[in-house]
Amino acid sequence: MEPVTLTTGRLVLRTVGPADTEAVYAAAQDPETQRWISQFPSPYLREHARQFTEQFAPDGWADDSMFTFGVFLPSGELTGMLGITMRSLGVAEIGFWATKEHRGNGYITEATTTATRWAFTALSVDRIEWRAEVGNTPSRAVAERAGFTIEGTLRSAINNKGVRRDCWVGSLLPSDLALPSTAPYLPAPPQPPHPTQPT
Repeated sequence: MEPVTLTTGRLVLRTVGPADTEAVYAAAQDPETQRWISQFPSPYLREHARQFTEQFAPDGWADDSMFTFGVFLPSGELTGMLGITMRSLGVAEIGFWATKEHRGNGYITEATTTATRWAFTALSVDRIEWRAEVGNTPSRAVAERAGFTIEGTLRSAINNKGVRRDCWVGSLLPSDLALPSTAPYLPAPPQPPHPTQPT
């Protein structure tokens, strides 16, 4: 797929390229970002940023495997990053982070709402998952504000720099945004309480 550009009232979501390498490198120096983003090497070097902007992001668009958006102000300043990765038929996973200087402004929530709506309408996706290491409350707050339903905790589901950790998982469905699904969805009926086992 050719990269697309999405806009909101305050933001421009576009793919990244070589001209964005320095901005990505600078933003990735934040210790909080390195702590919570499991895919981030630590230390994060310029070569990592260059590989991301010149290979990883373009390749994802080219083979329809991952759709990476830099989240920019109209002035061109980077406020964060967002990616939608295809996981299986009709299922994608979203990940995002904000630059230190622009946290607390609602930019990533706004970008997430825009990008998920695009994914449902352009990618034939019927479920978008969000995952974050338990304790990453800012990421969870963004997901919840964007309409995700938190479904639970997965044990040992994230490998963060060689350490397996528990993660929260949530989902967003087209119906949560009043959009149609590409395939019919039949929710499970309410289940009776599990009988208590004798002790």
